[in-house]
Amino acid sequence: MRPTLRQIECFEAVVELGNFSRAAERMGTSQANLSHTIRDLEAVLGARLFDRTTRRVELTAAGNAFASGALMGLREIDRASESVRDVAKLKKGLVRIAAPPLLAATILPVLLKELATAHPDLDVRVEDVSTDIIVEHVRSGRCDLGVGTFAAGEAGLAVQQGLQDQLMVFCEPGHDFASRAEVEWSELANRPIITLTKESNIRVLAEIGFEAAGLPLRPRLEVHQIHTALALAEHGAGIAILPSYSLAATNGRTIEARPLVSPAIVRDVGLITARDRAPSPATIAVRTMLRSVLRRLFPSLE
Repeated sequence: MRPTLRQIECFEAVVELGNFSRAAERMGTSQANLSHTIRDLEAVLGARLFDRTTRRVELTAAGNAFASGALMGLREIDRASESVRDVAKLKKGLVRIAAPPLLAATILPVLLKELATAHPDLDVRVEDVSTDIIVEHVRSGRCDLGVGTFAAGEAGLAVQQGLQDQLMVFCEPGHDFASRAEVEWSELANRPIITLTKESNIRVLAEIGFEAAGLPLRPRLEVHQIHTALALAEHGAGIAILPSYSLAATNGRTIEARPLVSPAIVRDVGLITARDRAPSPATIAVRTMLRSVLRRLFPSLE
């Protein structure tokens, strides 16, 4: 048999207070019950732990040996328990977020600033990687939370919608599209188009839009990064076909954006966690705040 936690706590009370009566008061029990608990502990250990007189209680050699190890272990249990309570209360914790570069550069700084105020002791780490790597990092446990646009039915993932995203046309302010409320895909015929490269899911969606309008997609320029496409469109090199969350990167730019319709190509920006691992309280809190940030920055896209 092993000593119980209650027995060790009663032993600790007697050691610290040097008196069975005061130890019983601390433990919320009678002196008789406390004495019985100590006798049970001594029976488990096979040794007397205290020398008791009418005036004082002293540890025996066996008692000193037990105290040196058991009370240290009790302190460790207390510290571990407090650490768990701190995590549950969001006093501390680690959350690792994976996001595509544009969202990492535009959305996450806002999130981190708000987290620093609301939960200053939370440790948040960011990985700015492509969508396929985000999925793998969350599945493997390298990251706790991912944000981006993901294929439906990704195995092993739990998905919570952040907002809806739509493809838009981005152009310089003097462009004729800038005076319009929306632009139809058919109106992109013979326009100088800037798209992302074929490795991008956004490019795939652009191809769907052109195909729906019965048009061939022959880009004037193909680039890897949304920031590059925006800079080119801003300076009149063409019109860029990009997701609406790219609006977060247009602050300070002289550029206009209009929704593409007929058809409107809409997709979800989602927040993913691993389905087989329960998210920590810190991850749940960060996910809730991230969803709020997304919807606040893009209120018209909900």
